[in-house]
Formats: sequence, structure tokens, C-alpha cells
Amino acid sequence: MHTGIALKHHWEKVYSKTLSGKPGWYTPHLQASLCWINELDMPFYAPIIDVGCGISTFAEDLLDAGYRSLTVLDISGRALATVKTRLGRKKSLVTWLEGDIASVDLPQHYYELWHDRAVFHYFTTEEQQQTYREKLLNTLKPGGHLILGTFAHGAPPKCSGLPVKRYTETELESLFGEEFVLLRHRRQRHVTPGGKGQMYLFCHFQRRE
Repeated sequence: MHTGIALKHHWEKVYSKTLSGKPGWYTPHLQASLCWINELDMPFYAPIIDVGCGISTFAEDLLDAGYRSLTVLDISGRALATVKTRLGRKKSLVTWLEGDIASVDLPQHYYELWHDRAVFHYFTTEEQQQTYREKLLNTLKPGGHLILGTFAHGAPPKCSGLPVKRYTETELESLFGEEFVLLRHRRQRHVTPGGKGQMYLFCHFQRRE
């Protein structure tokens, strides 16, 4: 996995090529995540962070649902600019962070929900995974929720030119450890704009109090 400046350059290049189209992992409405969030019945002011938002409609969908304490994070300024343009005046309702989740500063034990579709699986080494886990534990409130989407076994070994790690729910449950309880999971076949199938695994964890 690239690090630092090289990683940012990679993703800026990816989004510079896809702004007129859609990257392979793009899904307009993340129905699995939105359905699970709706079932949580959280207050509309509950702090939510979307890690690696890309150019998805997730922030728009949450705003339309009534949520008003959203933080959107991506390493690509181009991706963030695309979402801001699409939101128009609504962009003022969102906190925007440009940076790498491995190194960005986030408030301690602040968020009630951490959402990540297709970032964690780029953390392919044990050291990288531990860095991600520590950032999650430092940032998510005890009792808070984690909704995580990764490539499942059977998906390609790379995405957007970078290697990824593919998971089962048991592997993710073991990796995140005793601090989290796996509440539910589902596999979902994603079809890319080019017509190729990719199997995703979505897991919903809750951090223990």
C-alpha cells in the first residue's frame, strides 16, 4: 500500500480520470448501510463520520433523512469537491476533512457511528490494520456503531490498481477483537459501471460500553 504523498497522488489521479464517469466501486445509494442506520433510530444530531466518502451520495442521503451532524473524510480533494458541488448550499451542513484516515486528527470518543465502505480493505498489513483499529477506538464512542464494507472472498485481489485484503465476517470479528460485537452481516454483489461483478461483505459492529 502506498503511503503519504504517494497515496494521495494516486487517489487524486484516480478521481481526475473518473470525474466525468464513475469509478468501478461506485454505488449511487448505499442501501445496506442506510437501512441499518435507519433501524438504529439514532437522534438526528448524532455525530456520524463517513470514512473515504469518494464521490458517493451517502452524505446527501443522510441529509435527506434528517441527520445534521455529519463529517465526511477523503484523501482526495477532487472527490470532496465533486460532492460539495453536487450538494450546493447543503454543503454547509457537513464538516469536510481532507486527509488519510491513518494520520488525520479526529476528536476523541466523539462519533456515534463510523461508516466505511471500501477503505479498510486497503490496509493489507497487520501494522496498517492495527493503526486503523487504534484510530477507530480513539474516535468512536463506547456503545457506538461501526458499519464496514470490504471486499469478500471471491472478489478481485486489487481495486483501482492497489492490492486489497478480502474478508469473511469471522475474520473481521477476530480482527476488531473483544471491544466490538458483530450484530449482523450480509454479502452483496456489486456490479461495476463496466459490468463486472464484485462481492462485498458488509458488517455492523457495536463497540462495547
